[in-house]
Amino acid sequence: MVADTWFGQALTVGVDIGGSKVSAGVVTPQGRVLARVRTETPHRSKSPEVVEETVAGVVDELRSAHPVRAVGVGAAGFVDEHRSTVLFAPHLSWRGEPLKDALTVRLGLPVVVENDANAAAWAEASVGAAQGSDDVVVVNLGTGIGGAVVLGGGLHRGRYGMAGEFGHMTVVPGGHRCECGNRGCWEQYASGNALAREARSLVAAESPVAGALTEAVGGDPALVSGALVGELAAKGDLACVELMEDAGEWLGSGLADLAAAFDPEVFVIGGGVSENGDLLLGPARTAFERRLTGRGYRPAARVVPAALGNEAGIVGAADLAREGLPRWRQGRRQRRLSTYRRR
Repeated sequence: MVADTWFGQALTVGVDIGGSKVSAGVVTPQGRVLARVRTETPHRSKSPEVVEETVAGVVDELRSAHPVRAVGVGAAGFVDEHRSTVLFAPHLSWRGEPLKDALTVRLGLPVVVENDANAAAWAEASVGAAQGSDDVVVVNLGTGIGGAVVLGGGLHRGRYGMAGEFGHMTVVPGGHRCECGNRGCWEQYASGNALAREARSLVAAESPVAGALTEAVGGDPALVSGALVGELAAKGDLACVELMEDAGEWLGSGLADLAAAFDPEVFVIGGGVSENGDLLLGPARTAFERRLTGRGYRPAARVVPAALGNEAGIVGAADLAREGLPRWRQGRRQRRLSTYRRR
């Protein structure tokens, strides 16, 4: 019979389900990923059962070589407060899908389902950029803006499990139309899509300051992307540096609003756009300090880049699954208490 621990440690699998990929890994309590599997996410037109089979397949592949005790799933969608049902997943066919029960039956293992941003935030707070901090806000900058909150050492999910949708805070009433249907959402000003939109407008207007951008895309605004803006900014192109500064200022302004609401010790900035480093985070920190309520009379939260990259969702989901194992839950409480006492 295979032992249920690895060198005395409970191993769990974390699964990160996105719009284009399913990534999974076997994770130790210290956040070390021992093995990884990645496959394509079935198209949204496929039935929920097809997606569940895909998830079960990657878990079975991993546990064939490792003694796994539980599974955590981070899903890109709205997950209910019981961490069992995916209420809505924009990139998949899940609508009120009882994912926890379905996977528990298929796998014969304890399963926890969590929003993917919550899972990534938990990893950054537990073993990543905010390790040792009990009050953390994570902001993920990609196509849009996602996020999550850790308060008092635990995830803050909200009454209905939907906290952390920061990207849809209205920052400009009547502003740019957002995919959510509203106008002026934060992600319309500080995301990868926002960077690309502003850069495309420069190219379309044949602006003399957009020479490098225009040359890079052969004069076709449709080919401009946020990643391209970042690449040219890193090479010193003044127009792209300015676009990055604008996005950073919007980011910092939004962080000041979040600080007024949650008063975290640390802001962790993740997602693809954050890979631009201080080109983005420098202006963000400046704007944050300038807009912070009570500035000069209160401590300001640190603003730091995420540490775990694409593995954050896997590590966080795996650790949340481990939290459900009784003999590990007490151990985590003791570790948190010792961390608190060392402050």
